[in-house]
Parts: sequence; C-alpha cells; structure tokens
Amino acid sequence: MKKLLISFFLLVFGISSSQTYKITYLKSSNGTLLENQDAVLIFTNAEQTLLTTENIFNQKATFPFEQTVIHRSANTFSQFAVLNTKETVATKDSVSIAKQTFDYLNETKKILGYNCKKAKTIVNSNTIEFWYTEDLKVKGSPSVLGQNLGLVLEMVRNGNFVIKATKVEKVKSFPMVSTNKKPVDALTYKDLLWKSRFTTITVFKDQIINFSDDSKSNDSILRFANGTIAVRKIKVPEIKLGSQIFVDVTEQSNGDAYDRTGSFFIIPTDKTNTFLDGLQNSVKVLPIYNNGNGKDYQGVVATNSYSPIVELMRFYTPFGVKQYNTLQLKDKTWAENVLYRQDVSDLRTMLSGKEVWIGINIGNYDKGGHKVSANITIHEEEESKAVATQIIPLFCTNNIMEMAGQEYGTMFNNDKGLEVSFNLDKPMKNCKLRYITTGHGGWENGDEFVPKKNSIFLDDKETFSFTPWRQDCGSYRLSNPASGNFNNGLSSSDYSRANWCPGTVTNPIFIDLGNLEAGNHTIQIKIPQGAPEGTSFSSWNTSGVLIGE
Repeated sequence: MKKLLISFFLLVFGISSSQTYKITYLKSSNGTLLENQDAVLIFTNAEQTLLTTENIFNQKATFPFEQTVIHRSANTFSQFAVLNTKETVATKDSVSIAKQTFDYLNETKKILGYNCKKAKTIVNSNTIEFWYTEDLKVKGSPSVLGQNLGLVLEMVRNGNFVIKATKVEKVKSFPMVSTNKKPVDALTYKDLLWKSRFTTITVFKDQIINFSDDSKSNDSILRFANGTIAVRKIKVPEIKLGSQIFVDVTEQSNGDAYDRTGSFFIIPTDKTNTFLDGLQNSVKVLPIYNNGNGKDYQGVVATNSYSPIVELMRFYTPFGVKQYNTLQLKDKTWAENVLYRQDVSDLRTMLSGKEVWIGINIGNYDKGGHKVSANITIHEEEESKAVATQIIPLFCTNNIMEMAGQEYGTMFNNDKGLEVSFNLDKPMKNCKLRYITTGHGGWENGDEFVPKKNSIFLDDKETFSFTPWRQDCGSYRLSNPASGNFNNGLSSSDYSRANWCPGTVTNPIFIDLGNLEAGNHTIQIKIPQGAPEGTSFSSWNTSGVLIGE
C-alpha cells in the first residue's frame, strides 16, 4: 500500500518559516467514541493546512480516500482523491472559504489547556458549533468549514456528533500533498469521488424495448418476443454479507404512449429447464401449470426441473414521458424520464460471485417502444449482523413473454387459484415469502380499479391476507404527459390502482412463514379475480420467492 500511495501523490516534507502543529481528532456520537475509527489529522502553520487521516498518513488507507490542502495566503483549498480504480483526481476551490459566515458567541472554555471561543453556523439545516483557540497563532479545522476562525479544537453538529482534538503536537516538517493530475471542476470531482464509493454494474444502456420484427440480438444482448425482452449475462463480484445492493432503471418513451408493465429480473439456471429455454426455443418448452379452469399457464411455477424468473424489480411506465412532452398543460413541466430505484439486498445469494442471466421487459406493441438503462450497484458495509440466506424461486405469473404467446395470469378465477409445491432438503429458519402482486383489467370493473383481497396459504393454512392498493398515483402526474384527462378534473394517471401507479415501482412485501421443516410444502395464492366482460378480462401479476436461513 505504501508504494501505491507514493506513486499517486507527491509527498513533500519541508521546513516552514513558522511553527507547524499536528492535531489529532476523534469522533463521538451521543457521548460515545465511535469504534474502529480512523482519526482525523491536521497539519497546520501560518502558510498552509493539510486535512488528512491517520490511516492515510501511515499509508494504510483503503480506497477511495481524500486529502485537502488549504492555501492560507490565497484563502483557497485544493482537494486530492485516490479512487477505487486507483486513479487520482484533483480540484481547486477559490471561493467557498471566503463565503463562510458565523455567529460569534460569548461562551468560552478550555480544551487541552488552550483558551477557546465559540462560533456557530447553519449548513443544510444542521447547526454546527466550533470551539477555536487563538493561543497558537495558527488556523485550521478538522473540516473545510471553520478554517479561518482560528485553530478549531472541537466541532459539534446538532448537539450530538462531536469531532474533538485529543492531542496537539509541535512537529518540524509539514507534509504537503500534490499531484501531477490536471484539476477538474468541483462538480466532476465530487461525482467521481461519490461513484468511487460503490461498485456499479451497467446491465443495459439506452436499450430499446419495442415490438418489431426488426429487433435483433447482438454479441452481448439477446432480444426476444419481438424485441419486448432484452437479456444478457453479467458477472457479479463477491458481495460482502450485509452489503447493500440496489437496482435502478431509467425509462422514457420512444414512441409508446401507454402505461405498461415492466420487469427487471433474474433467470435462474440452477435446474435442467430454464426460462431462457422458453425464450430461445418457444414458450411451449416451459412446464405447464393447470388449475382446472381450462387454460395452460407456461413457466409460472417451480417444478423439480424448473425455476421461474425472480423479479428484481417490478415497475410501471408512465403515459409517454419524454416522447409526448409536447402535449402542454398550464403550469406543468413534464419529467424528462422516470428513475426507478430499489433495494434488493435480500436477493444477495442469487447474485454474489456468480455469472447471472439478467433480463428486462416492458410489455408493449409499439414499434418505437421505450428506451431504458439499468444498473446494479453494490454498497459495502463495514460491519453487519446479517446472516446468510437460502433463496428458492417459487412462482411468477407476470407473463413477460406475452408477446411470444405466454398466457396472462388469469388462474385466480377459481378456488384453487395458484398453487405450488416445493421440497426442502433440510429445515429453514425465519422463512419469508418475498411477494409482489398487482391487479390488471383496465376498464371500470376490471381488477386494476377494484380492490381485491390476496390470501396466502402455507400447507393449507391461511398465513396472511391483505388488499393491495395504491392511492398516491396522482403524485406522479408530471411523469404522465399523454395520460387522458376526464370531465371530472382527474387524469387517468391519478386514479388509484391495485398496487401500482403509472410511473412507479411496486415494492415487494415480506410475509413471515416461520421455521419450515424438511420435506414437502405447498404455497397457495387466492384472489377473487373479477369475471370477464365481453373481450375484457382481469389478471394478476404475482411473484414469490422463499427466503430463509
């Protein structure tokens, strides 16, 4: 690490014409020192101040890390960072320090034997108090804030988070940091440093999801169902237990004006038959579920040789965002796109250290369709009490292969509904069903607009029931320029729906199933699905994954 650090930064140790001090600070919260912390260090004299940490100074820092140098005569500062890619980046700020304002208070106290005065400022609604001394005739602070007050020996944020000096030492030399990198603007610097704090896996970038015979696969992305599904294989690094995993999808209309069901999903390959087989060879090769209502449902439930898809995120496109922003209404500025972002840390076991088939679908019959980008981001945590889990895909009635003939989820029109059996080789503790459900049938009496109770049965006993419903759809009006407006003053996108809104994510709910013994078990989903009217019918997109220890 020492050799690496020296190659990134030029470290210059020089004798200053004025006395140089080294100050060590520790952080505490609510009166308790933070555990395993990296102490803040500053080196300061009349000419300059270096803001760093003990680990950086001792060549033990982990990436990314950052150091700041304040140039006293110019009242400016430079910042230098080493990113997680081992690249360096730098920036310079000539205005921020001069813009800082403070209220000077009459309180005084002694810290480490030095007489200290008090000042206060407010930043982003946070009250920050500074205790500073003028005894040493130098300036400095454990933050860019307060650099010109004097030598700040204590900072207190909102009365409960404290950075306090524990030691003040005289030193002979000043360690100056510089780099041969050309400085970038401050916004670019902050963006590069922020993105360096986590891992981003780009799955799709400006991918068209449309309906067209011209939709073709390429070397990295496979397209199916006339272009309404895109799939690719990605390599996911090992993910530390307890880390946070997020997925995000950015969508805008490329021609389609309607609200559509979207899914960002994993294709399990743990069994001999996979959903990918259905994509490549026809929906007819997928196992059939039949509940006695006369219809065949392809690839919706787990069998001994097949696992259904696992939805990372269910999302719904708005009415024509971006493409139809020319449809103007007074005092409305339409969004340029919609960002969907969701925590999927519960699915870590299916991702960590594996090559995974990831797909995205938006059901539509439009040649222009939609444009999407999708990422997986991994955010490491220092410590965690999380435990390893086992994940078993159970069912998914979201017919993402609709445009290739996959049947709608209409199996809830009889008492059996959806039923799936599974076998556990060994007991599982603290089991949960990760359950996503949305109702569809877009006319007045369709299940999209009629609340319906969902009942979940485990081994023939009702475990949980609820009525999925969203009443906040009007909050997303500015993402829906092509939504129809009615005589009552509402737009179609305003109406409450069966657990979804145009332009939103439908979150999973987690149903406690307790401890499950080894052996055979059955999960059953019952929903009082509405009857068809003419050619209109209702359906339910449900998906369920068993997660347990």
